Amino acid sequence: MMRLPMFPLGGVHFPYSVIPLRVFEDRYLRLLSDVVAADGRFGVVLIERGFEVGGGDVRFDVGTLAEIRAVSDLDNGAKAVVAAGLSRVRIDRWLADDPYPLAEVTLLGESETGSDDQELLAEATRLLHRLLAVASELGADTANFAPEMSDDPLVAGFHLAQMIQLGPLDAQHLLEEDSTTARLAAMNQFLIEEIELIQLRLAEG
Repeated sequence: MMRLPMFPLGGVHFPYSVIPLRVFEDRYLRLLSDVVAADGRFGVVLIERGFEVGGGDVRFDVGTLAEIRAVSDLDNGAKAVVAAGLSRVRIDRWLADDPYPLAEVTLLGESETGSDDQELLAEATRLLHRLLAVASELGADTANFAPEMSDDPLVAGFHLAQMIQLGPLDAQHLLEEDSTTARLAAMNQFLIEEIELIQLRLAEG
């Protein structure tokens, strides 16, 4: 178990993904200063009820451990942060939000790669390119979108989850999923449904 400064957010960020943040609240500027002075690591977690600004929110209990890669100054004292997602964490206990959210967390391991994972990953890659093709027919600008997929099903699964437009609750469900096989299968189903939805819109003119 480890003690970790936490950013409650309105969206989900996954391991192996880039996490951009704009920090402007005093308490989170303090958090950022403390994190930079320490090991550069903090957690991000989805807000279940409430808002990012002002506190008083209710949070989910699975999030992502992140590490700062760059910090730059913005107007009015705000900071732009680029962080990298490292691994999933389970929040075991929330501590007092004084001066900012803190939690005791446990790193979550990942399941062994399943025998079907490479096949599921190949299908995900095919479906993603199909989705881009039909989205282009609908008028979306996909010309400069050239996703590079890792050969590792675990890494690729998280990359894909961050890449596609999932709602927060669907994304949280994938983050909480311990099985790479189940995560890839769920994303493939989402891609199929998105393709079918766009094809229906194309058919309707």
